[in-house]
Amino acid sequence: MIRVVIIDDHDVVRKGIISFLQTEDDIEIAGQADSGFKGAELVIQEKPEVVLMDLIMENGNGIEATRQIMTSYPECKVIILTSYYDNEQVIPALEAGAFSYLLKTSNAQEIAEAVRKAAKDENVIEPKVANTMMNRFRTPAKKPHEDLTERELEVLLCIGDGMTNQEISEKLYIGIKTVKTHVSNILSKLEVNDRTQAAVYVHRNQLFKTAGD
Repeated sequence: MIRVVIIDDHDVVRKGIISFLQTEDDIEIAGQADSGFKGAELVIQEKPEVVLMDLIMENGNGIEATRQIMTSYPECKVIILTSYYDNEQVIPALEAGAFSYLLKTSNAQEIAEAVRKAAKDENVIEPKVANTMMNRFRTPAKKPHEDLTERELEVLLCIGDGMTNQEISEKLYIGIKTVKTHVSNILSKLEVNDRTQAAVYVHRNQLFKTAGD
């Protein structure tokens, strides 16, 4: 028998899944919970083979609950069952240790089959989720300096040249206060602590070469 725990804060969804899985001869419901916190505690206590986990819940989301379960009971196979398949949900869930990822548009038989496959160490990734993951790797990661305005980039290049605020002010014909504002914005957008780190960023990313192209 495959022991399963269902974690979902929607009573209708949770009870519907339970009602169907209870009709399957090889699946046993080991417990249910309506929040991530309760669910993680239940799973660690009951030690089921498989967990069906919702993502967006009050009192502990599915990602954090999955992480807790994987830390204390890594043998468990967590199947995410959710309506969300964007990168903000998919990637963190898989990084937390989720084994499979299904959407709630899946029918009952597909969910049951995913449970059986998980018990046999075979994962299932919803096609839409797989496409989302592939698109993430096809799209080059955006670099912080690409969010700078044209003027901020000019100021950053000056910082890379080792120029002071006064020298930047004279070169770009802008006031000292304006320069300081630009510098502050630049440090924030690049997520660096000071001008030295900003200058290092310029050279590391070869921004002088890019600006000259």
